[in-house]
Amino acid sequence: MPPNTAPARPDRFNLSRWFALTALLTITVLAVGLGTLLDRFVTQRMLQQEAVLTQEFVQSLVQVEKSLQAYFADPSRGLDDEIETAFRHIAALPDMLRANVYDTQRRIIWSSDRQLIGRSFGPNDELDEALAGQVVAHSADPAGADKAEHQDLKHPQPMFVEIYVPVRDAQGGRVQAVIEFYKNPKALVAALQQLRLYIALGAAASGALLFGALFWLVRRADQTIRRQQRQLVDNETLTVIGEMSTAVAHGIRNPLASIRSSAELIPEGDLSQAREAAQDIVAQSDRLEVWVRELLAYARPLDEASAPVTWQPLVTRCLQEFERELRRRGIRSQAVLPEDLPAVRGNALLLGQVLSSLLANAIEALERDGQITVRGDWARGQSQVTLSIEDSGPGMTPAQLGRAGKPFHTTKPRGLGVGLALARRVVERFGGSLEIDSSPGRGTSVRLHMPVA
Repeated sequence: MPPNTAPARPDRFNLSRWFALTALLTITVLAVGLGTLLDRFVTQRMLQQEAVLTQEFVQSLVQVEKSLQAYFADPSRGLDDEIETAFRHIAALPDMLRANVYDTQRRIIWSSDRQLIGRSFGPNDELDEALAGQVVAHSADPAGADKAEHQDLKHPQPMFVEIYVPVRDAQGGRVQAVIEFYKNPKALVAALQQLRLYIALGAAASGALLFGALFWLVRRADQTIRRQQRQLVDNETLTVIGEMSTAVAHGIRNPLASIRSSAELIPEGDLSQAREAAQDIVAQSDRLEVWVRELLAYARPLDEASAPVTWQPLVTRCLQEFERELRRRGIRSQAVLPEDLPAVRGNALLLGQVLSSLLANAIEALERDGQITVRGDWARGQSQVTLSIEDSGPGMTPAQLGRAGKPFHTTKPRGLGVGLALARRVVERFGGSLEIDSSPGRGTSVRLHMPVA
C-alpha cells in the first residue's frame, strides 16, 4: 500500500487532552478572578451600607441633642457633662473599638481614648473626603496599618471597619465636624465570611458545570473528527487500491500477452525465431521486474538517516549507467556542475534512485535524438542547492503537467506512474522540494531543491 494511504500514526495533538488542560486552567483563573471581584464589590457595598446606617444614627442624634448642635457650631465653648455624655453614648455603640471627633481643622476634639484628645495626625485621605461631605468606610488590617491614629487600638480583630461620618449643621449643608469610628462588626464579618464561602462554592460549581459541558461537547467533536478521519483514510485507501489495481492490471496485461505469444512461437518456429521469442520473453520479464521494484520502492517507508551527499559522483555514475541507452537512441547528454557545488542533506542510495528515475523519464520522452542536460545551481550564502534535469522532448500540456507526479498516473505507454511520486517523496523526506516546468514543444525541466548539508 502506498505510504500516503497507510493508516496514520496517532496524532501528536490530542484535542480532548489539550482542551481539558487549557479549559481547566482558563475556567479556574476566570472563576477565581470573578469571585475575587464579586467578593470585593459585595464587601464594599455592605461596608458602605454600614456606614450609611451609622451616619443616619449620628445625624439623628445631633438633631435631637440641641447641646451637640451648639457645640459643633462653636467648639470653643468647651465640653460640658451633657455633651460628654452624648459622646460616650456614641462611643458605646455595639462593636465599637474607638470613636474620635475631629473639627474642621483636622484636630481631635474628643476621643474615647483620652490620650488622643487635642492631637492632629498626618495625611489622611479618608478624613479629607469626610470633611468634603462624603461618608467613607473601608476595612483595614491593623497588623499592616501605618496610620498614626491606629496606635494603641485595643483588641482589634483580623479585620475591623473604619468609618468617617461628616456632621452637618441643622440645615444639612456645611460640615461642622467628622466622627471617626473603629468598629469590629462581628455580625457583618460573619455574614461576609459566609458570603465568601457561598461565592467560592458557586464559582467552583459554575466552573465545574461549564467545564463539564464544554469538555463533553469537545469530546464528542473529537470523536466525530477521528471517526471521519478514519473514514477518509479508508475511502482514500480504497480509491488508491483501485487506481493501483487498474494501473498494475493495465501494465501487466501487455507484457503477459507478449510473453504468451512468444512462448507459443517457440515450438512452431525455427531456431532463429525461438531465439527471438526467448529474447522477447526475457525483455518483458525484465520490464515486469522493474515495475515490481518500483512498486516496492514506493511502498516501503523512508526511514534512512540523512548524511552529506555530493552531486558530482552521483550524476557521473547515473549518466554512465545510461550511456549505452543514450548512444543507442542518439541522445546527447552533458553535466554542468559548478566546482564549488556544496554537498546536500540526504541519502546517497535514495537520491541515486531519484536521479536514475528522472533520467529514465527524460530518455523515454525523447525516444530518438535530442539533448539531456543535468545542471547544478547554487549561489554562495544560499541554503539550498538546485539540480535540474532538462530534456528537449515534446513537453507536457497544462493538463498533463497538473497531474504529473500523482501516484499511478503516467503518459508513457510502458510506465507504471510511480517514478515522479517516489522522487517527490524522497526529496521532501530530506527537507527539499521537487518542481516541474514543462510546456508543449519546449521540453521538460525537473528541478530538485535540496538543503545544503
